[in-house]
Amino acid sequence: MKKAILGLSSMLLAGSALAADYSDDIHKNDYSWSQFNLMYAVDELPGESTHDYLEMEFGGRSGIVDLYGYVDIFNLASSEDSDKANSDKIFLKLAPRFSLDAITGSDLSFGAVQELYISTILSLDGGQNGTNNTFVGLGADVNVPWLGKVGMNLYALHDQSFGSRDGLNGYQFSMNWFKPFTFFENGSFLSYQGYIDYQFGMDSEYVSATSGGATFQGLYWHSDQYSVGYGLKLYQDVYGIEDSEGFKSSGASHYFAVTYKF
Repeated sequence: MKKAILGLSSMLLAGSALAADYSDDIHKNDYSWSQFNLMYAVDELPGESTHDYLEMEFGGRSGIVDLYGYVDIFNLASSEDSDKANSDKIFLKLAPRFSLDAITGSDLSFGAVQELYISTILSLDGGQNGTNNTFVGLGADVNVPWLGKVGMNLYALHDQSFGSRDGLNGYQFSMNWFKPFTFFENGSFLSYQGYIDYQFGMDSEYVSATSGGATFQGLYWHSDQYSVGYGLKLYQDVYGIEDSEGFKSSGASHYFAVTYKF
């Protein structure tokens, strides 16, 4: 499932390049954002599905909580010819992180690390026996040369998917970034944005490949109200599914997006 990143513009541009300081007021860096993304995926893996969907994306900061999330609604026209015609209509991801700096009232930064978090993800689809994953781990905002502030998280996965799983199923390293690199006189800009999700140590009882993942490489134009972009997503045995002639899980897909920002 695609991990959305279009809203990272608000989240990352709001962040300072300096270490977080919550010793006087944990709410001084609060903000929020939301947007609607009309998406079209070409050869999305696993399974090489081409389809449209609407994404309602949101996030922000309130005190100790740094939140990112989205809801995807597939096959908007309910077309019987859609690759998603017989699939779940909705997918939800919530990814709250809880700042250890804000919780303790201390500056926990060191080196390039600006802030530390307890990181979580909840992933659910609309089916009774579909995706039901909970990730818990440690996260950080890291100042990376040229890219600036980059989110990095290492999770353990508690997998309750498909009605047959209930337990620890490996680990995931995630990294996301948003880098404006060309600015125009009207205030709009181009950005390089993307993420990496890599799973490893998965249980062979549940999966056919014990490691695998994906990376999204996006180029977007942003204004205050809109964005338009393209993303190339590269996969290797994604979600622990071994690539095969019968069901493709390694390769490339393409995403096109038009966004309205609130």
